[in-house]
Amino acid sequence: MKKISILVLATAWLIGCDSSKAVQEQNVKLIESYIQAVENKDYDTMESLLADNYVGIGPSVSDTTTKKLALEAWKINSSELYESIKYTKSRVFPISVAGGDYPGEWVSNFALLDINYKNGKSINLLTNTSYKIEGGKIVNSFTFYNEADALEQLDYVFIDLNDLNQ
Repeated sequence: MKKISILVLATAWLIGCDSSKAVQEQNVKLIESYIQAVENKDYDTMESLLADNYVGIGPSVSDTTTKKLALEAWKINSSELYESIKYTKSRVFPISVAGGDYPGEWVSNFALLDINYKNGKSINLLTNTSYKIEGGKIVNSFTFYNEADALEQLDYVFIDLNDLNQ
């Protein structure tokens, strides 16, 4: 009887691992499809992959968006600002988070973005975005990149206002 119990537990564990791996593989494909949609300016696909209750945060603490606002911003920025966005050196990693404020299935993407602007300028930007997936949709994203690096590449100059007062 003890051998049968161990066999049943081992089988259940293996089945759980296989289904977890299958979910992670599906989630990675979902994020790869989302990235491709961003590169192709394919708003219909982007919309289909974001959950209706989607909330995106970053890169700044105050940068929070919803599905509707995110899609509107992408449409405006890619028609008025961006000529192209290409994810290079892009790597995706599935992660299962058991506790904390955001438990669940996540996919993290590290990439170097090559962004070409309509004004002829271009930048290279190191980014990290972590996507929470539920029910085959992206429900949250946290995006991190160095905004100052992007602005400097676009020839913005940072001035210490304290230096002006001296």
